Amino acid sequence: MTTPQADDGQLMLTVLLRHDQSQHLEQIQSSLEERDWWHGFPPEGCEIVSWVVAMGIGQIVTLRFPAERLAAVNVELERRAWGVFETDFYPTYDFLPVRERLTREADERRERA
Repeated sequence: MTTPQADDGQLMLTVLLRHDQSQHLEQIQSSLEERDWWHGFPPEGCEIVSWVVAMGIGQIVTLRFPAERLAAVNVELERRAWGVFETDFYPTYDFLPVRERLTREADERRERA
């Protein structure tokens, strides 16, 4: 099965921005402001799919963007996030359509039984 992201050349990437717990919130916010974080990340051409805070971990950002923008995403994270967050990256895809299909197929098998 192909995903819509694969069909249109789009990637999804989930980025964990782990808080540096040696810094308090005001230090983190000051560092982000100095790096123009809120205007510079994500770079142009990226859609924010979700951006949540997981208490005790940090921020979890999922982006969708054209595959050729991957290097730009990486550079902006290096430029703006390093020194404030530890970063982890995970290629991502939307599982919801798959889950819906599997549920529908399970229901159909149950009805036939």
